[in-house]
Amino acid sequence: MRKIVVYELLSLDGVAEDPDEFITDWDDAMDAELGAVIASQDAVILGRRSYDEWSRFWPTAAIEPFASFINTVEKHVVTSSPLDGGWTNAAAVDGDPVAFARRLMEGDGGDIGVHASITVARTLLAAGVVDELRLVIAPRVAGVGRRLLDDLPAMRLETLRTVTSATGHLLVDYRILH
Repeated sequence: MRKIVVYELLSLDGVAEDPDEFITDWDDAMDAELGAVIASQDAVILGRRSYDEWSRFWPTAAIEPFASFINTVEKHVVTSSPLDGGWTNAAAVDGDPVAFARRLMEGDGGDIGVHASITVARTLLAAGVVDELRLVIAPRVAGVGRRLLDDLPAMRLETLRTVTSATGHLLVDYRILH
């Protein structure tokens, strides 16, 4: 059975929205973490807002290793309207994202990633279908913005790994105990 892995960039106060506002120093440890996360993934689930933003940016971006990954990986976009832009390997998922994620997990393949897409991540976390959280936590308080873990039910986590990067970011991997 495949795993669903949520990878998010957060401020210390849990804000996930607009990470470019609080993650300003990217370093080698953060590159290595991202590389490890995407190396095991062969599909991603995105929300419509992330798809719209990313489909305009990533096809011409040269930020590696993520550009090569996201431009070629199978992308499932939670939306009720047709996709624009013709981004390679992107397909709309209309209907219940939890049911879709469960069906995807039952198939063959690698891990299924959720990147950015705060609403999708929160929906899947609330439904108990996420297996791992891989977080990059900036040493900054954003103060405002949508937070990843607001209004979620209680859940138990097992810490798999923690690293402090050279720029002071915490790289924390958790397994969600179901």
